[in-house]
Amino acid sequence: MSGEPIIRIRGLRNQFGAQVVHENLDLDLYRGEVVGVVGGSGTGKSVLLRTIAGLRRPQAGSIEIFGRDALNCTDDARREIDLRMGVMFQDGALFSSLTVRENVEVPMQAVTGLTPALRRELADLKISLSGLPWFAGDKYPSELSGGMRKRAGLARALALDPEIVFLDEPTAGLDPIGATAFDVLIRQLADSLGLTVFLVTHDLDTLHAACDRIAVLAEKKVLVTGSMADMLHVDHPWVREYFHGPRSRAAIEATTRTA
Repeated sequence: MSGEPIIRIRGLRNQFGAQVVHENLDLDLYRGEVVGVVGGSGTGKSVLLRTIAGLRRPQAGSIEIFGRDALNCTDDARREIDLRMGVMFQDGALFSSLTVRENVEVPMQAVTGLTPALRRELADLKISLSGLPWFAGDKYPSELSGGMRKRAGLARALALDPEIVFLDEPTAGLDPIGATAFDVLIRQLADSLGLTVFLVTHDLDTLHAACDRIAVLAEKKVLVTGSMADMLHVDHPWVREYFHGPRSRAAIEATTRTA
């Protein structure tokens, strides 16, 4: 990739008590790319997402976002960084007592000068962008299917027109049709809005359909990054098993048929 990275991570260590999850982890993300992060159970995929997004502080290392030291900047500078990022958690993580529209409006509370009417209008726009039907804004999370809750979570992540979006297992638990539709939506939004997307997934179809680059977590670090084709040539036991298995071959064949 050319140009300066929009996110630059060096020497990252995440540790819980005696358990070291990441050690000397390096990773760059470039503007406008969709990066899929994969790894075995316990490799800390979601921990890495939360660390970059500022939801936990690592034990060591540096994180630069938009050219700023995200770990040692002032509170005001950190807020400026946060306003330029959006996060979608697993299953949407919506507030159950709020409607979808009210959930999407929550991040907008941090922006001064927005009237209730304007917040409502902007929320409806984000709900539409996420692919939800027009009536979804008045629904409560308990009234939505799993796929609709995920789209509502995505709408909230997009609330402040972020430049970077973090997605944690966006297709987990969805049926194949719903997962495929969500993959297409991610790709369309990334292309049309110029988003940089950090996407944690275990879904090979998502890697094929939505991602420009893959980062593999193994041995407490980012073992390798590259395209799907690059992954097929990596000589590592987990990478070989993951990318050369029958599900990977099926995903490759499906992508070839639709190309």
